[in-house]
Amino acid sequence: MPFPDRYPSPQHLPFNQTALAAEFKLESPDRDPGGAGVWVLLRSGELLVTDTPAATLPEGMLPAGDEGAAIYLGRYLGRPCRALKLPAESALPAGLRSENLLAAEPGLSLALLSLAGTAGAILHWLGNSRHCSRCGGATVPMPGEWGRTCRSCGYGHFPHIHPCVIVLVRRGRELLLTRKAGWPAGRYSLVAGFLDFGECLEEAVAREVLEETGVTVSNVRYVGSQSWPFPSQLMAGFVADYVAGEVVVETTELEDARWFSIDALPLLPPKRSIARYLLDHFGNEASPGR
Repeated sequence: MPFPDRYPSPQHLPFNQTALAAEFKLESPDRDPGGAGVWVLLRSGELLVTDTPAATLPEGMLPAGDEGAAIYLGRYLGRPCRALKLPAESALPAGLRSENLLAAEPGLSLALLSLAGTAGAILHWLGNSRHCSRCGGATVPMPGEWGRTCRSCGYGHFPHIHPCVIVLVRRGRELLLTRKAGWPAGRYSLVAGFLDFGECLEEAVAREVLEETGVTVSNVRYVGSQSWPFPSQLMAGFVADYVAGEVVVETTELEDARWFSIDALPLLPPKRSIARYLLDHFGNEASPGR
């Protein structure tokens, strides 16, 4: 199922609500109407779908698994939609196949990939919020919300979504790209990282570039964002211009960082990522004044 070669805006990237809004409506878990529906079955980074040319979600009553771990997500194509996390070692049920959510070309529709990402982020949140971080007491769902309330101290907890920045740095007709160990051979991407306390997004961009590569930047411009549910990031995308400094690789985080000519780029991230969106939309022209 080929994905678009280009996306009209970051909002249309996979894992954002726009990618599945026509097919799925998120609802709070206490609105489960009961009865049969469709299932988002996740197994160690994979979505289990019907083993048919046009993959769809399995449907019917609860499959074999822990009933207490199933969670209502909302409605998919008008039908109740529930998520269940299966053990990594569990056998593949008959009639289903697995699709890796981080594959460069997953065998899924844009909507199914995005729905699986949403389900994974929700299951991660629920798995990490069973107990209050203030007193250790057990938490219970808030009515009409995805938040949870501590039974002991009454403190309210809401989904933990972690903001990150990712930036395309340009120097004339060159782009600053980085590589981490463990990535596919030859693949490079962009400088990225989490925010620090007391930091705005633009400040995080400048700090991350300096820390990881020794380069200073200016003219930091926001482009757009992408939900990245692996497990719970929000990637804010920027473009920035080189100011000064020679590349010095921060080897605790990176394997390599270097300048590449826009005419000789290495293997780049898949088009489903905001990193590739930034490269495709802003990486093919010289930076101003260079």
